[in-house]
Amino acid sequence: MSYIESSWYKKRSTITWLLAPLSGLFFLLSSFRKLLFKLRVIKSFKVEIPIIVVGNISIGGNGKTPFVLWLVPHLESKGLKVGVISRGYGAKAPVYPYELTSTSTVEEAGDEPFLIYNRLQCPLVIGADREASYRILKEKYKVDVIVSDDGMQHYKMPRAIEFCIVDSKRRFGNGFLIPAGPLRELPSRIKSVDLAIENGGDSLFSYQLSSSGFYRVENKEFAEDSPNEGIAVSAIGSPQRFEKSLEVLGKKLVDRKHFRDHHAYTEQDFTGTESQAVFMTEKDAVKCQQFAKNNWYYLKVDATPTKELIVKIDQLLKQKGITHGI
Repeated sequence: MSYIESSWYKKRSTITWLLAPLSGLFFLLSSFRKLLFKLRVIKSFKVEIPIIVVGNISIGGNGKTPFVLWLVPHLESKGLKVGVISRGYGAKAPVYPYELTSTSTVEEAGDEPFLIYNRLQCPLVIGADREASYRILKEKYKVDVIVSDDGMQHYKMPRAIEFCIVDSKRRFGNGFLIPAGPLRELPSRIKSVDLAIENGGDSLFSYQLSSSGFYRVENKEFAEDSPNEGIAVSAIGSPQRFEKSLEVLGKKLVDRKHFRDHHAYTEQDFTGTESQAVFMTEKDAVKCQQFAKNNWYYLKVDATPTKELIVKIDQLLKQKGITHGI
């Protein structure tokens, strides 16, 4: 995490005010763009299949992916055929839109789409052109509903339901738009979404990230006896949350290594760690499997929503007509 990014979640400082004019410019440009959509100068593309957006108003580390990993099976449990679209940040696909398959690599797909596809085995397409991705899922897979991993600010894409994920600890940081702060849009944007959902916290509409154990990075096998101490390595938006989880589970961290979110790991990144066990997230693990050592482990976590959140989501699905047999 850079010096500027770390300042987003601290008391406003000199760097905040130095960058504030750029945040003002970002506000003007983004507001003008939204106005063009509102006036229909720029039009959203037309859809016949409902799209559920899982997004946020801040940059990185909000916990969208675990929620998507819960939401897709929840929709499937209602008899719906589900597809997923994603921007695919950090991906280097041979062509766009890019449809993930069993032979796709994490380099081609990007870490989060690769993780989602490997966990869920559902149709998943990445690319900046959301309309093109939508067409593939509609025409090739005949899906009933599409989940968009991120995309709240992609106003060209229509949406039936918007879920805004909010980190209960970091919230909205210093309250500034980028680059002085972490916000893509002002907090008032949340008033227009169908449901704001907290990652952590104790609100009615929230979910907790619960651990389902440690697994070996090299082969994804469950590790019944992982070491009690080691090094925490992560390239995620909120490494402190991950490290706290390790400590709660009784792991003693002798060192911590942080990389930028979506960092493409190489074997050289782990120079000097040979004598220690390495703990990482599942998102990190998918990028390290090819060169992982036998004492590298990832912590698998799952989203556990409150009963109230599940009821509310089911109510929204019914209200929007997203039911079996669309």
